Amino acid sequence: MNSKEPLAFRMRPKSLDEYVGQEHVLGKDKILYRTIKADRLSSIILFGPPGCGKTSLARVISKTTQYKFYRINATTAGVSDIKRVIEETKNFMMNPVGKSILFIDEIHRFNKLQQDALLPYVENGMIILIGATTENPFFEVNKALISRSMVIKLEPLTEENIYTILKNALKSKDGLGEFNIKIKDDTLKKLATISGGDVRTALNGLEVAVLTTKMNDKGFIEITDEVIKNSVQSKKAIFDKNGEVHYDNISAFIKSMRGSDTDAVLFYLARAIEGRRRSDVFS
Repeated sequence: MNSKEPLAFRMRPKSLDEYVGQEHVLGKDKILYRTIKADRLSSIILFGPPGCGKTSLARVISKTTQYKFYRINATTAGVSDIKRVIEETKNFMMNPVGKSILFIDEIHRFNKLQQDALLPYVENGMIILIGATTENPFFEVNKALISRSMVIKLEPLTEENIYTILKNALKSKDGLGEFNIKIKDDTLKKLATISGGDVRTALNGLEVAVLTTKMNDKGFIEITDEVIKNSVQSKKAIFDKNGEVHYDNISAFIKSMRGSDTDAVLFYLARAIEGRRRSDVFS
């Protein structure tokens, strides 16, 4: 185990069969599963909240495709990086197939010029684009790129999904399998609940709990509710750009009441109760 790499990185799936969650697009009868398995992928934009598996899905694709796979991050890359990928793709000696897959993380951070530089090569099929973003691509990504791509919305992972991944992490040799850990299923399920659909938060919390807890006299590391509670960051707001989701929800609730919109009132009330439930699981 490479202890320098975070647990969340080490536990990324290596194949489509290891991928947990997103059954609505990756079920065995779904188009995304079929196209990945057949290596017939067209350009796609993946969008969803942090920790839902966007980068992991791109990594799985990189392991299954026959095409050369490039990855860049829009926060640090520029037009020159795009041009390098295109030139290498055109070079028959470097890429006899003449086609590449380019994964761009945080694609919404590319400006119009950078996105326009991609367009001709996505259009002619030389570049198969996989873009990942936490923002709604219909507002943040070039409409011409959107029209030439499948837009796939990834949902927050379910508590059952995250519980499964945590159990795998405890057993895997790439995860925490080398440690003698004692933790109740109920504690793991609470960790899955407070992570709010973000598997990275759950795995980081579990890793902190294990690495900061001393082995007891019986020779194992015991992870209790209290240990987990003190090892995980407080519940993060999801689908909120400015970190004000709590106040936005209250405002929407009040406006819905003033407008006598019963359905909206119940929706925002349920959302507030659910957020409270997640934050109180260790109380």
